[in-house]
Amino acid sequence: MNFVHIESLSFWTLIVFVCLLLLLRAYAWKPILKALKDRENSINDALAAADDAKKEMANLKADNEKLLAQARIERDEMLKEAREAKERIISQAKEEAQREGAKLIEQAKNSIENEKKVAIAELKGQVATLSIEIARKVLTKELAGELKQEKLVESLLNEINLK
Repeated sequence: MNFVHIESLSFWTLIVFVCLLLLLRAYAWKPILKALKDRENSINDALAAADDAKKEMANLKADNEKLLAQARIERDEMLKEAREAKERIISQAKEEAQREGAKLIEQAKNSIENEKKVAIAELKGQVATLSIEIARKVLTKELAGELKQEKLVESLLNEINLK
């Protein structure tokens, strides 16, 4: 009995197993495979998105480096232009200062020359006044007598005729 009972138990176990397989195949196997396929697709999509993000990051990094290089070039250009402008302004200021200095020197020379002419004219006037005063005093002293005056007039007339 044992043997028959084991055979029948094995038979019924086999039948239940086959039924269970059929039920699982009909109702559970497709959803499980679909879920696995969906999970595989989502993992593949996530990996593709990660690769795309990695490529985008590489592109952004390259763009950033290009922008940095361009910004450095522009900065260097601006610094060069600023230096050139500074040198140009300094050069112009020096030239203007030299022109103004030369102009002031010329004005000073002219002013000195004019003051010198005025001083010489005043000096000549004073010398003439002093000469006339000295001559008057000398003549007054020398021509104190009438005889001396007549001799002077005769000598002056003789000089006039000679010329």
